Amino acid sequence: MKEAVLILEDGLRYYGCSFGSLRSTAGEVVFSTGMAGYPQSLTDPSFCGQILVLTYPLIGNYGVPLDPKTMQPLRDESGIPLHFESDRVQVAGFVVSEACQEPSHFSSGASLGAWLNKNDIPGICGIDTRALTMHLREQGVMKGMIHVAGTKEVSFESGLILHPVERVSGKEITIYNRGANTRIALIDCGAKANILRCLISRNVEITCLPWDFDIRTIEYDGLFLSNGPGDPKSCSKTIAAVRHAFTKGKAIFGICLGHQIMALAAGADTYKLLYGHRGQNQPCVESNTKRCFITSQNHGYAVRGDSLPEGWEPWFVNANDGTIEGIRATNAPFSAVQFHPEGCPGPRDTEFLIDRFLEQVRTQADS
Repeated sequence: MKEAVLILEDGLRYYGCSFGSLRSTAGEVVFSTGMAGYPQSLTDPSFCGQILVLTYPLIGNYGVPLDPKTMQPLRDESGIPLHFESDRVQVAGFVVSEACQEPSHFSSGASLGAWLNKNDIPGICGIDTRALTMHLREQGVMKGMIHVAGTKEVSFESGLILHPVERVSGKEITIYNRGANTRIALIDCGAKANILRCLISRNVEITCLPWDFDIRTIEYDGLFLSNGPGDPKSCSKTIAAVRHAFTKGKAIFGICLGHQIMALAAGADTYKLLYGHRGQNQPCVESNTKRCFITSQNHGYAVRGDSLPEGWEPWFVNANDGTIEGIRATNAPFSAVQFHPEGCPGPRDTEFLIDRFLEQVRTQADS
């Protein structure tokens, strides 16, 4: 390990040791409160280009679930990674308090440091991530860089990605579970792999479309809007596609960025949160039942509740800060949530919302 330092754009420095790739990197510094699931978080497209800080002190103790011979992801029969949320590590850098060098778990094919190194991702350990998190909570997310001693220096601006959705979205149409009776068109703004797994397990055909695809050219029974990174207002082509989909009246369901895109298509507004919601322990209250669900989340933007137009209503609200966590149309089968019902590694308390969406799709198809 070499000496390394995390430098924030406000001048604050945190000194530690490097692990992973021996190079410097830059990106927006964000934190997540998850206690487990670092392989899923690191491969989550919604973290594209960001430097991820984990608040839980010990990370890497169960290694990384890989084929130990090839160090490649294990895949299911559909070719989807079993334990990751995409085909590659999406973060620009990784920050932990303690990185375990000798993992112990039957599924481990490599240590966390070895996996990061293979994917050319720098990490830094040995710093007080909880103090760092408190600083980010007070000041908000900001640009940062990890500088590894003896490597080429980078600038804060070098980590800027103008259109992260374009980077993580699939470039071609991909069809999964071909031939199933229910056809779901999924607009891929950086869809997590577990969204695909959840839909396939419910016996639907999924046509996975690039973020800027013209959906007027295809037929489908229901439309699914995926998660993704960055500012939803940069996805003008997706917003226009959803606005057109409203006119067809077919069921639509959105998750995370898809929630924000649906709101913008409906005429509402979005804004950037001070430090976002990232972790597996976010409490969300359903407006009509007052039931509270613990949810998995990863986003930095939210919908302005007072901007919802007539015909739309808040569906879920965050119990911590009152932000809107879900919206739905009052007279059409259009709904979306800010959290992840398919959360991997969990919790999955709200996975029933996917079933509810598919019930709407199949009811329409049968009528």
